[in-house]
Amino acid sequence: MKLLVTGGTGFLGTHLVPKLVAAGHTVRLIGRSRPTGPAYAGTEYIAGDLKDRDTVRRALDGVEGVYHLAGLVSFQPKDARKMFELHVDSTRELLRDVREAGVKRVVLASTSGTTAVSKEEAVLDESADYPITVVARWPYYISKIYEEKLALEYCRKHAIPLVVLNPSLLMGPGDDRLSSTWTVVKFLNREIPAMPGGGISFVDVRDAAEAFLQALTRGELYGRHLMGVNMTTREFFERLERLTGVAAPRLRLPKQVNILGGQLLERWAKLRGTPAPLDPQEVEIGEHYFWLDAAKAQAELGFHARDVQETLVDTVKHIYAKLPPGSLPGTKGRLGDLREGT
Repeated sequence: MKLLVTGGTGFLGTHLVPKLVAAGHTVRLIGRSRPTGPAYAGTEYIAGDLKDRDTVRRALDGVEGVYHLAGLVSFQPKDARKMFELHVDSTRELLRDVREAGVKRVVLASTSGTTAVSKEEAVLDESADYPITVVARWPYYISKIYEEKLALEYCRKHAIPLVVLNPSLLMGPGDDRLSSTWTVVKFLNREIPAMPGGGISFVDVRDAAEAFLQALTRGELYGRHLMGVNMTTREFFERLERLTGVAAPRLRLPKQVNILGGQLLERWAKLRGTPAPLDPQEVEIGEHYFWLDAAKAQAELGFHARDVQETLVDTVKHIYAKLPPGSLPGTKGRLGDLREGT
């Protein structure tokens, strides 16, 4: 099958594209910079932006399936407009072009944050309502909700087969931009002053990529598919402590005090003319629960989560390899011996 992949040079794309090629598909990528490296061997590249309608239509010529992975992850208010333009406006125009091109299958990369977010401890599945009131102040998640809703409504209306996948926070090797594994980077930099009180869900990017590969022929049409492993943030950071030797945050504060502290740290940083170690949105997010039930993805897509220790070891190894020697604390020499540990 001839496929077009948007966002193919991102964290997920670098793992998915080689799988598509190995499965015998003809893969075309569209982006502003030419992909390099062995992961993109045998692919076709078209230079362009998703805002450029002529380029997008040219990229869709002869294509039977589309993987729409393009996205921007940011918790900075200044990036809100960019995220809405990419996730909502560009997706709307892309789907119109997809319809005109007669594409037979669309796989959309969404996020578990469009469904599984709660102020209280809860494990949610795909039947949960969109948590608009919960994420209203977080532009990334609200823009992804609007993207998902418009994609489902448009594709159902025009009979375009669509499968939506909702991975949680991507972990594992290969995040060269450190955009998804930022939580681990901030932990290693000791930039998390107090232990968050919520719950995290994450998924190994290699396991997510396999599920995306399967979604080309499997999965519920016009349905969502949650993927991830649940932990309290305390357990997550304590695992990282045992793995790296970097101490987990010892300070534990009530939820509202922790959020207020994040806001005060941001104001103090602005007065000093320095960037804040944590955005207040990041602090607030850490006080929520992102726990999910992955049973549907397991049944529909064959999703299987590998051992979390392997995921965390490989995540930390990659981060250490990307950054200059000595730029992060911790005992790098321990990592090779800890794959079997807890």
